[in-house]
Amino acid sequence: MLPPVARQFVAGETEAEALEHARQLREQGVYSILNVLGEHYDEPDPAAEDAAAYRQLVRDIGGTDLGACISVKPSQIGLGLDGSTFRDNLGTIVETARENDVFVWIDMEDRTTTDTTLDAFEQLNTSYPKMGVCIQANLKRTGEDLERLASLPGTIRLVKGAYDEPSEVAHTERSAVNNAYEDHLEYLFTESEGAVAVGSHDPQMIDRAIAFHELYGTDFEIQMLMGVREDAQIELAQEYDVYQYIPYGNKWLSYFSRRVIERRENLAFAVRAVLGQ
Repeated sequence: MLPPVARQFVAGETEAEALEHARQLREQGVYSILNVLGEHYDEPDPAAEDAAAYRQLVRDIGGTDLGACISVKPSQIGLGLDGSTFRDNLGTIVETARENDVFVWIDMEDRTTTDTTLDAFEQLNTSYPKMGVCIQANLKRTGEDLERLASLPGTIRLVKGAYDEPSEVAHTERSAVNNAYEDHLEYLFTESEGAVAVGSHDPQMIDRAIAFHELYGTDFEIQMLMGVREDAQIELAQEYDVYQYIPYGNKWLSYFSRRVIERRENLAFAVRAVLGQ
């Protein structure tokens, strides 16, 4: 059973709980990105099971007024096994999304998965434009990746990057990551054919995105995690498109642990919320 403290960051263990959370958010003007928890499978059966869960989720949200989409982790649907298993499972999810008019996000994991993830996105996005992929500003290769992706019709979600990468391939100082994020963000607002997704809780970066939008007129949306700055999400949604990333499922423990490790104040916030303080 999901403990109350984890419910600040995870919608529940079932799809029904996640959809109910999405409905409540929609009433407050916030859209949803639904994620079935799971990753780093080394056997084909769990990958196939989660791919099937995503296809069912797509069918269930298709045609509703939730304005919800999905986000899939590559290692969850077979990237850790081989590239073909990943591409085949992702292809079935995207085809179901096409049939139900649902947007599909592909999450980005550590640097070893970047090339295969981008190859799959590029291949599928050319035939189904309602797709997006996550790009991490801390990687030194990101500028070249954005040049490759900018002409595609899909949406790019720019995040700072949560994986502990070596300094040979990534910016490791906070100031360097922030500078890279702002530079890449402006590039997307000026060069991207699709919309821009600002995946950040940093008020400074959100303010920069709003300024770029006003300057260049590029469509954009703001994406934040469930349980982090939710008051700001609702406030921003009064003027802009805001999406909350909503994870759910019985594999919640590793996800919750990462949220706590990333920012200790996340745990303090969750405890205060549970206690009603």
